Amino acid sequence: QVQLVESGGGQVQPGGSLKLSCRASKIAFDSYAIGWFRQAPGKERESFSCISATDGAKHYMDYVKGRFFISAEKSENTVYLEMTRLTPEDTAIYYCASSPYAECGMGADFDSWSWSQGTQVTVSS
Repeated sequence: QVQLVESGGGQVQPGGSLKLSCRASKIAFDSYAIGWFRQAPGKERESFSCISATDGAKHYMDYVKGRFFISAEKSENTVYLEMTRLTPEDTAIYYCASSPYAECGMGADFDSWSWSQGTQVTVSS
């Protein structure tokens, strides 16, 4: 059974950093790509980073590239998202999710992913 438990959200000042954790069930961590998504107020949920299960390849959307960093710790079945140089535009509910595929970028509909409970990230002075 695929399960994901997320932690680490909160409030931070512009320019600050936060690190989110996504602890996955072993089958999810070993077999499926895990992605990070966010949904800002009044906007649609968007995907911005993913790590493949097969070779650990990391993918980022341009608007987070160089600021956000995804990593995976096998001994903990946990995927991390380190966010740096945060701006108010990064304010959103953040989710991790397990893809139905081992590779990122397969175009799977969001309904076919398995989701965490989400955590609020607020960037404000």
